Amino acid sequence: MGFQDFFKSSVLQLEAFRTVSYVDMIFGLLFAFLIGMFIYWVYKKSFRGVVYSYNYNISFVLMTMITSLVIMTISTNIILSLGMVGALSIVRFRTAVKDPLDIVYMFWSLAAGIACGARIYPLAIGGSLVIGLVVFFLSRQKIREQSYLLIIRHTEQAVNELRTELMKLKTKLKSKTVRKGFTELTVEIRLRDDNTGFVHSISDIEGVNDVSLVQYTGDYAQ
Repeated sequence: MGFQDFFKSSVLQLEAFRTVSYVDMIFGLLFAFLIGMFIYWVYKKSFRGVVYSYNYNISFVLMTMITSLVIMTISTNIILSLGMVGALSIVRFRTAVKDPLDIVYMFWSLAAGIACGARIYPLAIGGSLVIGLVVFFLSRQKIREQSYLLIIRHTEQAVNELRTELMKLKTKLKSKTVRKGFTELTVEIRLRDDNTGFVHSISDIEGVNDVSLVQYTGDYAQ
């Protein structure tokens, strides 16, 4: 018997398909579903993006369950696991993820699904609880001070009074567009609360046509 035949026979004998019990399958999918729903709830409560997507959020629940199912499947045979790795390596995801935090939720779902599929339930539950608390803590820290874009369209008549008003707010110039008859000014301002009374004060200045205040994350306005 050659070395290859001996290796093949040894692998097939040692790694014959092991059946996954119904109890393990039910518990694995059940814990994956519950943890996926926890991720869904955390994402919904701590969302700070532009437009909340329900379909994107429920994908975390399904991703956790599917990952658990895949881990339970490949744990039955080493040859099957190698084939599964080769099959998954050719998968390419073309969907653009704008918020880097969304990638974190994807990895969280995958990690929780792997732990459930491997029947390491304490790690899956404990790790998800810790991650959820960290996400809530960091999301609440972000609310304390946020950046906004103040967009003002005005004429030359309002230049001096507008400059005095903006100095009180400690703004940072982002852009200035000069057109015939008016000027459009965009400045960044940081607020610690919802006190936006200064918007009305600026709009009351003679020569100011309109004022807009939008939330700003550094990459895009909300």
